[in-house]
Amino acid sequence: MPDPSLTPDKHVIVRDGSHAPNPRSAFVELGLTSCFSFLRGASDAGEYAEAAHPLGYDALGITDRNTMAGVVRMHLNLKGACLRPVIGCRLDLAEACPEQGRRGLSFLAYPTDRAAYGRLCTLLSRGKMQDQHGAWQAKDECTISADDLARHAQGLILILIPDDDLDIFAAKLPLVVRQLPSLSHIAASHLYRGDDRARINRLDALAKAHGLTLLATNDVHYHERARRPLQDVVTCIREGTTIAKAGYLLAANAERHLKSPAEMVRLFAAWPHAITASREIADACRFSLDELKYEYPDEEYPEGRSAQEHLEALAHEGAARRYPDGIPDKVRDNLVKEFAIIAQMDIARYFLTVREIVAFAETRTPPILCQGRGSAANSTVCYCLRITAVDPTETDLLFERFISPERSEPPDIDIDFEHERREDIIRRSSTTARARRSARSARSWACRRTSPPPSRGRSGEAGVPSSKTGASPKPASISAILNSSASSR
Repeated sequence: MPDPSLTPDKHVIVRDGSHAPNPRSAFVELGLTSCFSFLRGASDAGEYAEAAHPLGYDALGITDRNTMAGVVRMHLNLKGACLRPVIGCRLDLAEACPEQGRRGLSFLAYPTDRAAYGRLCTLLSRGKMQDQHGAWQAKDECTISADDLARHAQGLILILIPDDDLDIFAAKLPLVVRQLPSLSHIAASHLYRGDDRARINRLDALAKAHGLTLLATNDVHYHERARRPLQDVVTCIREGTTIAKAGYLLAANAERHLKSPAEMVRLFAAWPHAITASREIADACRFSLDELKYEYPDEEYPEGRSAQEHLEALAHEGAARRYPDGIPDKVRDNLVKEFAIIAQMDIARYFLTVREIVAFAETRTPPILCQGRGSAANSTVCYCLRITAVDPTETDLLFERFISPERSEPPDIDIDFEHERREDIIRRSSTTARARRSARSARSWACRRTSPPPSRGRSGEAGVPSSKTGASPKPASISAILNSSASSR
């Protein structure tokens, strides 16, 4: 008999009537870490979904550390359990002062709409591609500064996670508030160290003093209390030690599990506004992964054509070249059929992009050898655009194997390029994409007003100009201020 698999099958909850929608809960957990926070979370999306539904949740957040890797699986499982996923991320910034043993700022970041989600993903991508000096990023690292976050914070609800040392946190808070106008909340959790009431009261006072709101969370790392031993194991692996030697590296208790909304309401009975804040944030974050789709660059085509019209014109020109003695009826019929499906799925720009890459390869000196393969050979449009070389008049292939409206996504067009010159194709594609982005940016700037709008205060009021210059002073960066503060201590 074959050996059993060492890795469990991926489990996704399917909506099959076994889960009925829950009524709105008073509390929504927004500080949840899954196993996609590598060696930090100890439960996966399916386990969280199965635990959250009987606890009475109708929505649940996810905030893995510096990554969106877990949101797709969480989205699928929560929807399968009739829960609404609230998509977010935990951002651990690279503002630490190692010589003083201080960590950087940490935030829970929740995008309110599709545009904010895009900015958050851009921020994460940049942090994973290059370090703070602009060099290639080390594997598994993500370097994000507070200044980076400030540039990408539009549309994000930011929740600041306090330091263990509240004196240091209180000293940093005014600087953080000044740099990040979108910061709106401070997170608070019961740590069960004997001083929870005093600690949460101080956090509440700090929040009110700076125009912020306290937010309740249990800083969840696993779905049930019994998972705590596994949490200890992954902590030891991350820290390179053993259970016997880990000591204070391990959590002091098993309280970091997903608790019911009723239990969280009880724990924060003295701070009901912290419970209300979680519900308000969940309601404000209406972005869903269902909104995501393939997006193609906007292009200008000859004679004012649309992308579909330009594709049809190029395909007919290509057909005339392929069949100099006259285009066969079978080819004409195939083109009409394929054009209709391409138009229905709105993917003409996808075909034009692939055709542009192939045309570039063919016009090099000498030409770069390339050949489309796979199910794309079933397409008459691909043949006429010289993407493939299989004559549809000599075969009887099934076009629906290549593209079908039922799949609601563009087809795969696989092209082989000669390996010695493949880098030329990659470099050209990258250069073209950058040039198009630059052109769009230039057009955008040309249409903007030359004078900036008035600055806005934290509550939306117009900023008060400086009496000397007539302009609101620009706040210094958190990086500069904290480094200055660290050197003076």
